Amino acid sequence: MSLSAPTAPAFTLRDVVKSFGGRRVLDGLDLEVGPRARVGLVGPNGAGKSTILRLLAGHDTPDAGTLTVRKGATVAFLPQMVAGDGRTAMGTVRAAVPEVAALHKDLGEVESALADPALASDLKRMERLLERQARLVEALGASTVEGDALRILRGLGMRAPEHDARPTRSMSGGERKLVALAACLVRKPDLLLLDEPEAHLDMDRRALLEELVARASGAVVVVSHDRYLLDEVVTSIAELDGGRVKMWPGAYSAYTVARELALKRQAEVYQAQQKEIARMEAAMKQFNEWARRTLDERFATRARNMQRRIDRIDTVDRPVLERRKMALELRSAARGGERVVALDGAEFDPVLIDVSLEVGRGERLGIVGPNGAGKTVLLKLLAGELPLSGGARWAGPSIAFDHLSQSVGELPDDASAIDVVRAMGRMTEDEAVRKLMGFLFDYEQVRRPVSSMSGGERTRLRCLTLMLGGANCLLLDEPTNHLDIASVEVLEGALERFDGTIIAVSHDRYFLDRIADRVVEVKDLEVRTLR
Repeated sequence: MSLSAPTAPAFTLRDVVKSFGGRRVLDGLDLEVGPRARVGLVGPNGAGKSTILRLLAGHDTPDAGTLTVRKGATVAFLPQMVAGDGRTAMGTVRAAVPEVAALHKDLGEVESALADPALASDLKRMERLLERQARLVEALGASTVEGDALRILRGLGMRAPEHDARPTRSMSGGERKLVALAACLVRKPDLLLLDEPEAHLDMDRRALLEELVARASGAVVVVSHDRYLLDEVVTSIAELDGGRVKMWPGAYSAYTVARELALKRQAEVYQAQQKEIARMEAAMKQFNEWARRTLDERFATRARNMQRRIDRIDTVDRPVLERRKMALELRSAARGGERVVALDGAEFDPVLIDVSLEVGRGERLGIVGPNGAGKTVLLKLLAGELPLSGGARWAGPSIAFDHLSQSVGELPDDASAIDVVRAMGRMTEDEAVRKLMGFLFDYEQVRRPVSSMSGGERTRLRCLTLMLGGANCLLLDEPTNHLDIASVEVLEGALERFDGTIIAVSHDRYFLDRIADRVVEVKDLEVRTLR
């Protein structure tokens, strides 16, 4: 007998409200997604996209409204920020399936007991342990998790996972993201929640990600700023704005066209309606004037009737045709010398060998390469943040570096946005608030700690500190990862106008084409020039 596919929605959100501090992020939100849906969740940074995923994953609860996930459904969540720990890739993926993790834990305890030399004098206990070991091995053999984990990790291009003993904390951001994605997929979820899954992934891994999401058996909700990914894997767009969601059929490109047409139509209807309301208000004013002059109650009645007609109008909201953008302008405080930074036969064992690279004033250097190749290591060597194991580094005496890291971890978690900005130089609280509002933070957000911010909000705050810092050499590690498309375009424009030097690691093709005048690739322990 064949089992029919589930027909109930994967989840339903009804009139959901969620606030942080005094700011209401979700305001009566309604959203229902089918059991095989592919939904792209889009909206500006800070709109609440990650909040929706965290609610669905059970990591947070609504302040009001109802959230229903289909009974018995397995939910897997890939967060925006993936932290490493002491486990290997295989250990992390195994732990994603609790039953299998428990079997491995029991087997480890049995094997430790069998290794005890004192066991040789207790044959009955040895016999029991051997029987238990056999049962555990048989149970693990019946499970497909081990094979699935190896297949998925290899499919994602990870180095031989069965032999990779590195803890995930020592892996690159892209590698950690891949391991976390594999941990989601091995669970065969009925609902897969992906928060910026493309962040930190190289070009090849992004293509693999698209294939894996397309093959997922359950519903998928993905938050992404990658236009290619949204065009390839989703069949509808959920646009989050003002705390509510509007659904649009089709992939991202179809959504942008349909949304533009809808906004133009809304603008036409709004203007026509406002014109009609103005005409009615003028007529009502005239009736009131005549009633005052003639003391004729009929004119007063007509005025009241006209007011009732105006009150009954279902008014159309004024469309927002262009959103506010962050006011980013980058200027160096000092010109600096012609020679900015150089590596001569530099080595960082075991990641990079014999690297010779020189960067001149005003140059825009792009760094590319596969995940785990050592791009971030190269950036840190150029910044002087890692000690060389061989070779030499030279930096100009008048060069001031400012390094924006992948995770924006240089911002203190317990500090508020105001604290961060005021630490950049002498200014009043009001001045700091005005600067933050120019970077799209509202009055409540400026007092929230960095730890409560989304990746996009952290990056916007870091862009403000880049502007205030006045460095003449910017080192940027995947700066576009968490920014919405409008903010990426503002960043690209500011970098184009910047009068200093830029060294940027990126997997974003649009970004590199617009910014870089020279590109080097980090691969197989070496650094070579591509163009």
